[in-house]
Amino acid sequence: MALKKFKPTTPGQRFKIISAFDDITASTPEKSLVAPAKSSGGRNNNGKMTVRNIGGGHKQKYRIIDFKRDKEGIPAVVKTIEYDPNRTARIALVFYADGEKRYIVAPNGLKVGQEINAGKGIAPNVGNTLFLSEIPFGTIIHNVELRPGQGAKMARSAGSYAQLMSRDGKYAILKMPSGETRMVLQACKATIGMVSNVDHNLEKSGKAGRSRWLGRRPRVRGVVMNPVDHPMGGGEGRATGGHPRSRKGIPAKGYKTRSKKNASDRYIIERRKK
Repeated sequence: MALKKFKPTTPGQRFKIISAFDDITASTPEKSLVAPAKSSGGRNNNGKMTVRNIGGGHKQKYRIIDFKRDKEGIPAVVKTIEYDPNRTARIALVFYADGEKRYIVAPNGLKVGQEINAGKGIAPNVGNTLFLSEIPFGTIIHNVELRPGQGAKMARSAGSYAQLMSRDGKYAILKMPSGETRMVLQACKATIGMVSNVDHNLEKSGKAGRSRWLGRRPRVRGVVMNPVDHPMGGGEGRATGGHPRSRKGIPAKGYKTRSKKNASDRYIIERRKK
C-alpha cells in the first residue's frame, strides 16, 4: 500500500497525497453482490434538512459485505482486491468451493489466489475467521463481533485492529483500537490480521472539490456566525466563542455524553485514552 504525491502544477495538487491504488486488481464490482445506494442529501422523508453539510457527491453503488463469515469449514479463494466507495478499507472478492461468491473486508497482506477459511480448528492465518476461544494470545485481529452470530461490529475501518490480551471465564479480554480494554464473549468471532489500506490516515485531499466528490458540503465554524445562529457566535472582532459547544448548546471537548446507566459498562475494564 503506497501513497502518491503530486508535483504542484496546480494549487489543488500542491499538497495532494492520495493512495496509489496499486493493491487493487479489479475496477468493476461483482454484479451479483451490488445493491443500489440512494443518497439522502441530509433530508428526511419530508424533504426537510435534518443533517447539515451533506449533499452532492459521485453516484455510488453499495457492495454487500459478508461480516458474519458463517460459511464454516468451506475454503474460499481470493479472486480480486477492490476499491469500495462506502468504506475506507479495501474489499476482497472470494470464491467458495461450493461456487458461492462473497465480498469480505480485506486484511492487510491478503493476496489474490490465497485460500481463507472460517470456523473451528483452523490455523490462525491472515484472513481466516476464528472464535475468540481459539485465537492465540497477542494476536492482531479485526472484524470483531459483539454478540455471537451478530456479525462484525468493531475494528472494521482502514488500518484498525484489536489485540487479544487474555481470557477470563467465558470472556476474552481485548484491547480495542481506541485503547479501551473490554470483555467480549469467547463465542464471538474475529478475523486474523489488520484491516487493509493502513496509510489512509496520511492522505490529504488537496482541494475542496475532492470533498464535494465525496458528498461533503462546506461546514461553517460556529465562531464566525451571529449569536442568533450559534452559541459561540457574535462578539467584536475575532472572538474565541467561549467554551466549545455544539449548535444545540451541548459542550464539546471533554464533556462526557455517555449514559452512566449504560449496560455495557460492566464489560469495559479500562476506558479509552483521552
